[in-house]
Amino acid sequence: MTTQNCAECGTRAEPGQSFCDACGAVLGWTDRAPARTAATASQSSGATSPAPTPAPANTGTADTPATPAAPADSDSEDTAENPLPPVPAPASDDTAPTEPVPAATPEATTPAAATAADDEMNARARSLLVPVADPEVRPTPPPAVAPVLPGRPVADRPQVRAPGPQQGDENGVPCPWCSTPNRPDRHYCTRCAMPMTRSEDSSARHRPWWRRVLDFRSRETPWAGDRPRLRRTFDRILTWVVAAAVLSLLIWVGVSAPGWVQATRDHFAKRAPVAPDQFAASRSYPGHKPDLLFDKVNNTWWGPGVTQSGEGQWVEARFAEPTRLLDLIITPGTSTRADQLSQSALPHRIKVTITTKDGKTTTRDITLDQSAGGQRRAFRVGEVTKVRFTLESAYGASASKQVAIAEIEFFGRSSANSS
Repeated sequence: MTTQNCAECGTRAEPGQSFCDACGAVLGWTDRAPARTAATASQSSGATSPAPTPAPANTGTADTPATPAAPADSDSEDTAENPLPPVPAPASDDTAPTEPVPAATPEATTPAAATAADDEMNARARSLLVPVADPEVRPTPPPAVAPVLPGRPVADRPQVRAPGPQQGDENGVPCPWCSTPNRPDRHYCTRCAMPMTRSEDSSARHRPWWRRVLDFRSRETPWAGDRPRLRRTFDRILTWVVAAAVLSLLIWVGVSAPGWVQATRDHFAKRAPVAPDQFAASRSYPGHKPDLLFDKVNNTWWGPGVTQSGEGQWVEARFAEPTRLLDLIITPGTSTRADQLSQSALPHRIKVTITTKDGKTTTRDITLDQSAGGQRRAFRVGEVTKVRFTLESAYGASASKQVAIAEIEFFGRSSANSS
């Protein structure tokens, strides 16, 4: 076997070496092909294949020795790095024949040896490889514009247009609205687009409020870009109707407010008994005069002295000074005991006639129950001077019974409320 040198750096390499130890260049792969081919052929043929016939030896003369056959080693191949020596030409036929010399046969390579050689070459190739690190994972850069929630649209702030001189013709006619100079031939201002002429009616800016409210015709001209409100006939009629309704409501509230205040005070006021000053009746049963109705004793009574229901008979209480009454209690029968209700007829419907200090009279109807004891009824009247009770119907009326009323009590506002 022969050695070879690296074609890159010229370093000498050992037989069977595939890479240069100095620079790592590939020395050659052709030397392994015949050996691998022979190993494969030997494995496939096995013991049944016939032995190869030895090649005849080259003949030569006695002066020229025979050239032995080239071994099947990979180092004897004809390559650019290791060229083979030239083969001498055969001698003429007139020389004496020589005995054939058997050719050199390459040693048979076993499969285990070929596998070991391949593993060694692979390990040597891996050791010459330069390790390369895995690429680093680069962090994802943040987006240029971060995601945000949709915002609430904000309206543009209005720009205040303050009147003032602006650039224009130096000797032009000033605008009556913003004082901007304009050319004499212009009818509208170049800055505010308002007319260059102003009528005398609209020139008066300081007008009374009632003229500004009621003046629907001569209004101030709107600025450029402002849409005036459309005024229709129906809108004006509806405006007047709404205004009249509101005015009527205010008048009604103003008139009724004192009564509401008085009713509220009466509702929360403490009650106190009020006694009339004089008494009168259409007629009375002997021994049972009308003053017994207001004596604050419930075992005495008044009767008209007529049988049946006593319809049309009346009893009256009078006050020396106008008095405000709130409640009324009427006790029917001869007493408050239930076992004595059948001794007389009981009043059912009573008409009450109220006379105030100004002479006006009002009428109310009171309906009583057929039960014993006092029966309270709301009786809110103000500035009363006289109250008359007239019988209209009765419970249990008969020819042998008359209507009886044990007690009538008036209640007004307590004097402790005014302190």
